[in-house]
Amino acid sequence: MRTAINRVCAKVKSRLQSLSFRTGVIVLLCCIPFYALSFAQMLLPISTTAKGILWAVLFGLAKTCQYGGLTILGVEGYNRLKRWIRQRKPD
Repeated sequence: MRTAINRVCAKVKSRLQSLSFRTGVIVLLCCIPFYALSFAQMLLPISTTAKGILWAVLFGLAKTCQYGGLTILGVEGYNRLKRWIRQRKPD
């Protein structure tokens, strides 16, 4: 059972890493609205249970986008993105 799960995880990781740098940046940026929504929904006039469920779903989507984007970018893509941000930063 474990080997089957490991094989599936390896295939998913391999597929994600084959995507482009641009796709990785887009997926990574998608986590921002999910993080914002996961906490902003606390202001809604709904039950505490519904708020908890919404938070778990939205926060989970944010984490999924974050880790998926980082997997797509990889170490080199992450370093490339950091260099780009530093160059755009006004002094």
